[in-house]
Amino acid sequence: MEAKGKRRKDNRRDQILDAAANCFSRAGYEGTSVRDISTAAGILPGSMYYHFASKEELLGAVHDEGLRRIKSKVTSAIARESDPWSRLETACTAHLEALHAAKEYGSVIATEFPHRHSKKLRERMIAERNGYEDIFRELIDALPLRPGISRKYLRLAVIGAMAWSLVWYSPGKDGVDEIAKQIVNLFRAAKDG
Repeated sequence: MEAKGKRRKDNRRDQILDAAANCFSRAGYEGTSVRDISTAAGILPGSMYYHFASKEELLGAVHDEGLRRIKSKVTSAIARESDPWSRLETACTAHLEALHAAKEYGSVIATEFPHRHSKKLRERMIAERNGYEDIFRELIDALPLRPGISRKYLRLAVIGAMAWSLVWYSPGKDGVDEIAKQIVNLFRAAKDG
């Protein structure tokens, strides 16, 4: 009996996370009220506090969940590859697939900058992002690049290009696999001859 109750509680929590991601992606953190989120989730505003102590804590949970989804997809995908360039392309494809499968979460990750929030949430968001970027740091460190090419700026450019796809990508044109391939090909010019 307890397992059913727990499952219901987790479903409600997921429902709130999805509603919050949707609201934050449309109106931003500042433009979203607890009432907006509870209405979208189909619950009373006070019920949300059973799961999250504050709107800011909920934002942190949405941010963490979005990164968790992307990270899970990327780590699973790159485990099947060994060539450094193929690993990067596979990581980019998986990142874009996860990002566009849950655009609301991706939008929150891309637009809610840590410096806008409390020190506690800022530190949490930065730690989570750094943990995720470590995957790309390792992938790019393994690439055969010409001396003098900044691996840091290559990593930031790749991640930035993928995040920006939330703005310009239109389903039905190039697929995310083609976009990932083209992003990586842009940077192959930096590779050793």
